[in-house]
Amino acid sequence: MEGICGKQAGNIDAATLAAQIGGYRDILIDIGTGDGRYVRTAARECPSCFVIGIDACRENLRDASRDAPRNALFIIANALTLPRELRGLATRMTINFPWGSLLAALLDGDPAFRDGLIALARPGASLEIRLNQGALVEAGGTQEAGMMPVQRQLVEWGFEDQRLTMLDADALRRYPTTWARRLAYGRDPCGWSLTATWPLRCASNARNVYPEQSGRGLIAPS
Repeated sequence: MEGICGKQAGNIDAATLAAQIGGYRDILIDIGTGDGRYVRTAARECPSCFVIGIDACRENLRDASRDAPRNALFIIANALTLPRELRGLATRMTINFPWGSLLAALLDGDPAFRDGLIALARPGASLEIRLNQGALVEAGGTQEAGMMPVQRQLVEWGFEDQRLTMLDADALRRYPTTWARRLAYGRDPCGWSLTATWPLRCASNARNVYPEQSGRGLIAPS
């Protein structure tokens, strides 16, 4: 897989990645990270965890990766074909205000995205998805349906313990992404936060990668 730091990009193999994340019990993977603001903030606020941001647009990641903390890494990859090197690593996964193909994959249940997402998770890993109502409507949903299409997909994929919270303008302003701030000051500052858990009993991915770390605790939300 391809990592980036400023203008420099290069291959990161499994051994190099293992050396970088060594000593970190908790791994947060942010999918479709955009300008990387969330990754940098999460890494600085929680120095005991390692934070990985994934996005297909290298231009978005150049500035973010240039001054990223040591416990942060940016990977250039399509969210619909997540890198195999990251399989079984995540104790926490986030998808913040997706749009375009990533949002469509969530709503339509794209099999490739589903398989890649599940492959990232250790047993008990949390998944946090944040969406704005306007994006859901533009993608073909309705105000009344809200997050129900995404909730149904997560159930079909095997995620459990869903918790849904509405995000008002104050909550959006506090959330450390550029898009959340834009939404907070827009005409319709309304969003959703949906969390779910990958079951502890589904342990094959994590045991294959890190058997000694299977089932350990999750990092607290930033």
